[in-house]
Amino acid sequence: MPTLRRPDGEIHYQTFGAGFPVLLFAPGGLRSRMEMWPAPAAGPARPWVDWTQALPSAGFTAVAMDQRNAGASVAAIEADHGWHTYAADHMALMDHLGFEKFHVLGGCIGGSFCLKAVQTAPQRVASAVLQNPIGLHPDHPEYFPDSHAEWTKEQMGARPDLKSDVLAGFGHNMWDHPFVFCVDQDFVRRCPVPTFLLPGTDTPHPAATSAELAALLPGVEVLKDWRGPDHLGQQRDRVVAFLKANTPAR
Repeated sequence: MPTLRRPDGEIHYQTFGAGFPVLLFAPGGLRSRMEMWPAPAAGPARPWVDWTQALPSAGFTAVAMDQRNAGASVAAIEADHGWHTYAADHMALMDHLGFEKFHVLGGCIGGSFCLKAVQTAPQRVASAVLQNPIGLHPDHPEYFPDSHAEWTKEQMGARPDLKSDVLAGFGHNMWDHPFVFCVDQDFVRRCPVPTFLLPGTDTPHPAATSAELAALLPGVEVLKDWRGPDHLGQQRDRVVAFLKANTPAR
């Protein structure tokens, strides 16, 4: 598997197809890794399109990755790390591959990675697809802090050199924020790139967050019914059409 060397670790990634690039951020929270796109051999089937296959078929280059400290990627965890740390990895990967401009498409935590990428380098991101975006659930504000505590146990079990206070500081930077955690409503209201939204409906992906994104994002396209086998064709076709419409002319 190809590897991007970072100053504090390594990021594993794969590319599929040829054409204008789409950087994919897989579902899975802090465990976001490229194997989350295809359905596992033993099932059950994913309720979403496998973009590592659908995008190359449509003429794009799909860039999939294991986020730092997920899947095969291993890197440092510091108390001052946060969303900006992931964004730096993402920009470094596209630099490494020679892609100056690209689309972003993210599921679950990937929606927040997309928005942070736009904030970090708006001149490089052609458009953003937010699939099932995470957010602070008004009735379950403890969800992500609790999930971070479980992730912390996993990390410390695998890497005894890690310190609990460092992991707690990192968790604060990631989750002690409202809305979508990585950017605020003011940024979303003036988002400078075209967006497409596949709304969420459950605790980690609140309907309220998606409704607010739909209300704030300027000119956003929304596909309400997108989950499950009956909607995969429409999900694929609408997203591909959106990406093609917003691909810069060469």
